[in-house]
Amino acid sequence: MLFAHRSLLLLVLLLVATAAGAAEYLSVEVRRGDGVYSLLRRYELVDYACNITEFRRLNYLNPNSKLLVGRQYRLPIEVLPYDGESIRSSTRDQNWDRAVAIKAYNTRMLELGLRSRDYRQDGLLYVPYHIDNCSTIGEVSPLTVADEERPTFEVPEQNTTVAPRTFNIFGPAYAKVPLIDRTLAGRIFYIVSGHGGPDPGAVGRRGGHMLAEDEYAYDVALRLCRNILEHGGTPYMIVRDENDGIRDDKYLTPDRDETVWGGASLPRNQKLRLFQRSDIVNALYEENLAKGLTDQTMIAIHIDSRHRGQQLDVFLYYPEGDLVSQKRADRILEMLKEKYDEYRPGRGYAGTVSNRDLHMLRETKPSAVYLELANIANASDQVRIVSAANRQLLADWLLLGLYD
Repeated sequence: MLFAHRSLLLLVLLLVATAAGAAEYLSVEVRRGDGVYSLLRRYELVDYACNITEFRRLNYLNPNSKLLVGRQYRLPIEVLPYDGESIRSSTRDQNWDRAVAIKAYNTRMLELGLRSRDYRQDGLLYVPYHIDNCSTIGEVSPLTVADEERPTFEVPEQNTTVAPRTFNIFGPAYAKVPLIDRTLAGRIFYIVSGHGGPDPGAVGRRGGHMLAEDEYAYDVALRLCRNILEHGGTPYMIVRDENDGIRDDKYLTPDRDETVWGGASLPRNQKLRLFQRSDIVNALYEENLAKGLTDQTMIAIHIDSRHRGQQLDVFLYYPEGDLVSQKRADRILEMLKEKYDEYRPGRGYAGTVSNRDLHMLRETKPSAVYLELANIANASDQVRIVSAANRQLLADWLLLGLYD
């Protein structure tokens, strides 16, 4: 059976075998540019991690698989016959709340044009997988949601319980994130780690190992994101590596499989890579601003290599003339100085704050701070990044610097 909708996707029903017996799943033939997340978002499934997992299981996909144009893929939406009486009798489940949720989903699909007729007219009931299988219905994770195109999603709401939430991007050891408090509630952070994909950034050598800027900057960025989540903020990881997670290794193996928010690969051309990131940040900024969320900050995290052999403290840049960004950078610097005095009394701190004309400062709309964490070519500075404990301290101190 074919269903028309505004995205011009061809919908068909396929019979697939499951452990519980034969079940009908909604299936789609994807168009050019579709990816896992954009496809699932279209059907309002991507907010639930279990739907993503089930989609991959149904279609025998691994986390790195790309969708092929013209091929049909099963969605985690079971299609059941409607008996003309009620959702509860049709699904053989008397749970009232469940029936209400199923009705709401079917109504929403009709509103979006993703089904041509009401289930009471065509006798087909859509039952999304998450209603029966997700343990945290309604929770949205900005870190595990991505799109292959500019996002058009609702702004995530924060979980208000202290129960741990699961964010797979942090890796198995760090995936469960408790909500400690709501100090950063209502605040949006775009975390952009430097380089990635075809560009490892600055490179150093230590003990026969290659130190790649993009790997160490990404690890600190992930730790900062997790810290923000623990305190009720909403962070967006703009550069992403879905299979790395937070790593406690001393030497982080370089790879080239990083993507950006949305799942797109990183262009080889540097200018295109930079605009790719700033465009994503700006699109998210406008969406959040439309929701009344005005406190938004972009944090770019890099590791320097320009000063060969010179030991450097963390230094920060802000866009010229932006007093809000300057204040944020000054606050972070103040916290770093305070923590250096606490942990290494008498050492002093030589980091600085200054304005600079850099793409991610100039071309992004939120207030913005650009950090250089160390000199990757300096033996003393390398200790600051190769130690997992030190990377966590950097993330912890940056978090404190974001408090107003």
